[in-house]
Amino acid sequence: MSLMKLIKLTPAVLMAATLPSLALAQDGPVAGVNASTDSVFILNSFLFLVAGFLVMWMAAGFAMLEGGLVRSKNVAMQMTKNIALFSLAAIFYYLIGYNLMYPLGNWSVGTDETGGYLGAFGPAILEAVGVTSDAADDYGYASTGSDFFFQLMFCATTASIVSGALAERIKLWPFLIFVVLLTAFIYPIQASWKWGGGFLDSQYGFLDFAGSTVVHSVGGWAALAGAIILGPRIGKYKDGQVHPMPGSNLALATLGTFILWLGWFGFNGGSQLAMGTVGDVADVSRIFANTNTAAAGGAIAAMILTQIMYKKVDLTMVLNGALAGLVSITAEPLTPTLGAATLIGAVGGVIVVFAVPFLDKMKIDDVVGAIPVHLFAGIWGTIAVVLTNGDATIGGQLISIIIVGVFVFVVSLVVWIVLKGIMGIRVGEEEEINGLDMSELGMEAYPEFSKG
Repeated sequence: MSLMKLIKLTPAVLMAATLPSLALAQDGPVAGVNASTDSVFILNSFLFLVAGFLVMWMAAGFAMLEGGLVRSKNVAMQMTKNIALFSLAAIFYYLIGYNLMYPLGNWSVGTDETGGYLGAFGPAILEAVGVTSDAADDYGYASTGSDFFFQLMFCATTASIVSGALAERIKLWPFLIFVVLLTAFIYPIQASWKWGGGFLDSQYGFLDFAGSTVVHSVGGWAALAGAIILGPRIGKYKDGQVHPMPGSNLALATLGTFILWLGWFGFNGGSQLAMGTVGDVADVSRIFANTNTAAAGGAIAAMILTQIMYKKVDLTMVLNGALAGLVSITAEPLTPTLGAATLIGAVGGVIVVFAVPFLDKMKIDDVVGAIPVHLFAGIWGTIAVVLTNGDATIGGQLISIIIVGVFVFVVSLVVWIVLKGIMGIRVGEEEEINGLDMSELGMEAYPEFSKG
């Protein structure tokens, strides 16, 4: 064979040799392909860091969504709450929450290594700065700094869910005190029951890949408890009718939804927790695709349903439909086909359209629709795991939903009641009518416009 013919054949030979590896990607690492310990450590840490800053960007999404869905006289207050809650979560998850969720070398106190109920107290401990690659084996499959950073973003997301539901009538400082307790204790304790190797994982086989229950329904339960104790906004329910209170900027709300949609790729994709093999990267890719199509399914379902029910498309429902689709697929974004993921997300969109008026009938005032999106769709998504993952059981999923729901709702209810008794959680009637921007902050987001 001539040299020129050999050169021409080389790319085809290489491609043929590579194709079998690509076909086996979903089955895990390919035989004969061994990544070094250093490479796996680096790639896994890289996934945590990139996914973590994508989830951090969701904080901007929540801020924009809430800023668009509240009235203009309350926008500055929502911005303040969002940056404050994220900052408080960063500090208190470091001081207390991380080790409650992932105790140092021991998942529980007074029990075996797994199956426990409560972690250890103490600030998070990261590996020393400048650790060499030779020490990678001592620190597991990824750097603890990257793991802490990634997990912190989930904790902060839980607090963001509560912010929008209680908007336009809650005082700043009681809300922030609740955020401290949520991020330092409530969220980490229940998360340890699943992700920290606790009893929901070991005894009930609970499956929640990225947190439809562990993150989203927890935020929803905390928000529901707060909304009940706080009460509805003045004029929302009057003379037996629901009086809509349109938000200030639907363009901003739409931007917030797209930011959240983008951040969700880190939320779900990063929850693969590994990127050191061909199989891991293929799984992350599949998770991205399923996450995206579930959001699309939720948005389209809400669009069609509102057209049928109200004769016009409701943009706010479409936005929340997309978010509900994302929440719905979060419990299991890997095992569904693209078609199944679309349908799972579509059911989430349908849930939102019916849940919003249901809450209004109950006179539970949720300004941005956080409870339908994160609680109701979160429950649905957790149950839907059994449809595509053969390792899930309906009993294990349901009992875990109930245990987490009762714990978070009861503890949150008690905290809100105590805060109400000690310092009050709601602004006065005049302050609420004039807007929280002026009454709580003494400034306005849009000072050149009249209040509305």
